[in-house]
Amino acid sequence: MISSINPSMKMVAVLLPGILLGLTYDVFTPLMYFIFILIVTFSMTHISILRWLKLFSPFLMLAVSFAWMTMLYANQTFSGGQEMFRFWLFEVTSGSFQTGVSVGLRSLCFGALSLLFILTTDSTKLMLSFMQQFKLPPKITYGILAGYRFLPVFQHELQTLRQAHRIRGVSRARGIKGSVNQFRRYAIPLLASGIRKAERVSIAMESKGFTDDADRTHYHNMTVKKRDWLFLVLMIGVLIAVFVLSYYFGYLQIFGRQF
Repeated sequence: MISSINPSMKMVAVLLPGILLGLTYDVFTPLMYFIFILIVTFSMTHISILRWLKLFSPFLMLAVSFAWMTMLYANQTFSGGQEMFRFWLFEVTSGSFQTGVSVGLRSLCFGALSLLFILTTDSTKLMLSFMQQFKLPPKITYGILAGYRFLPVFQHELQTLRQAHRIRGVSRARGIKGSVNQFRRYAIPLLASGIRKAERVSIAMESKGFTDDADRTHYHNMTVKKRDWLFLVLMIGVLIAVFVLSYYFGYLQIFGRQF
């Protein structure tokens, strides 16, 4: 399963296809790879379809908006072809329509790849992998991990502050001035609490030896195994195969240039 893949290798396997897809401006290439991402997501993970659709819906709305704006404001390089329809003062040609659909499909690919990485990656293993595979200093990785762990704490403290204000009769602010004052009432205590927590964590990390020493030992060793390389080859290899098919059928476009 993808959740057992080394996080660093998984990140490379997600980033490289995303970068390469950003070069294409045809419809066939991102559409085929998006279908492949869906197959990988629902066949090699335990992600439920309903949960995935709920998380993917914002990406879908962004993709539609990107496609529509690209159709209306495509430059001369991509706006060739016959006129398909008019919207108010805007003329949508076959070239701008194809470019807009391509941009939308690429956005869907980026969103699907992001969800595939986020929903199958443990944050602790990701930081450990950064430290062991990418040689990121332990001071930075553990600091990021500690900050990430503080997010639920800050959320709980914010709820406590709101309840305390409500008990003391402080009503919800109205207007711009009231919103600014309310923000100050919440921000100053949270900032003070965050500074105190950061100082305690810094002292604790330094006392426990979390320095920039690159030769430190690890309780959990993150290694790159054969399955990690196979996953990387699968993600990039399928994209290359899609590029070849797109070129063979005459669909491939790189920055508006037909190949």
